[in-house]
Amino acid sequence: MANDEFIALPNCDVRLPWLGLGTWAWGDKSTWGMNGYDSSYNIDTIREAYQRSIACGVTLLDTAEAYGEGESERIIGRLLVEDKANRNRVVVATKFIPFPWRFNVGSALMSSLRASLERLQMPYVHLYQIHGPISLRSHQAMADALASAHSAGLVKAVGVSNYSEKEVRAIHRALKERGIALSTNQVEFSLLRMRPESTGLLGACKELGVVILSYSPVGQGRLTGKYSAANPPPGKRNFSAYPMAEIEPIIAELRRCGEKHGGKTPSQVALNWLICKGTVPIPGAKNAAQAEQNAGALGWRLSAEEVAALDRVAKPGQRGVFNRIWQHG
Repeated sequence: MANDEFIALPNCDVRLPWLGLGTWAWGDKSTWGMNGYDSSYNIDTIREAYQRSIACGVTLLDTAEAYGEGESERIIGRLLVEDKANRNRVVVATKFIPFPWRFNVGSALMSSLRASLERLQMPYVHLYQIHGPISLRSHQAMADALASAHSAGLVKAVGVSNYSEKEVRAIHRALKERGIALSTNQVEFSLLRMRPESTGLLGACKELGVVILSYSPVGQGRLTGKYSAANPPPGKRNFSAYPMAEIEPIIAELRRCGEKHGGKTPSQVALNWLICKGTVPIPGAKNAAQAEQNAGALGWRLSAEEVAALDRVAKPGQRGVFNRIWQHG
């Protein structure tokens, strides 16, 4: 983790804080208050989560056109219109889904981007990401589409999501040929999924100057200490789906590390571990308390020995991310 408060993205004026806010659940009605999942989760608690996050310096909001069929973007747009005092501090990242049937990827991306901007009520987005490497078109075609959006002034920086090392190198090269930097790669990375590091992806991204955004950083709640083998997490949580009995040794190590840092919680330690790896975790928050809990990962750092101890108990993670790609946040 750098001592700087922000990470500057290459060739633009966008700066990311070391902790972001994932807003997938803000647009997914099955998880933010409908169908009986959680009646306490509504626009008012979302607003409180947003306000507390911004107050704590967590100014990166990550969303996507896929989240609630654009509802997450609409909520963010509404919050930004309401919050004139902080609107210019907020960095918004959203995503384009390159479905295989979107064969004319240039026009499809531009159309989707304009729709996202309308929902967000913004003239441009700070970071525009390809939601996954599933297009039938080449990396050159995808780079052309991103370059057109960039030259039109509709995006300040471009990134990808769920790209492997080989795919990152290919799109990085294609964008560089067009004079554009690949700024980010958003992947599932946590103590329950070490694959981005073990496969060499983190090293490659560091080499190329690509910032990793870590989604599902606390294993969809499994690393918070709230759940156990006797009390497993409820609902649809398809990421990091190890049985809680296998996760409990990790939580025990998180607690030990947290005690050495003034009583930090397991989730705060898990987030700080990701920051120490040089990545920007983007946990979700459904209310002010969760937002403040997330922000407790900032302003301190684990020792190298503590990072190594957590590495030893971490899980490799699952390979089949793409069948769950459209669910993440």
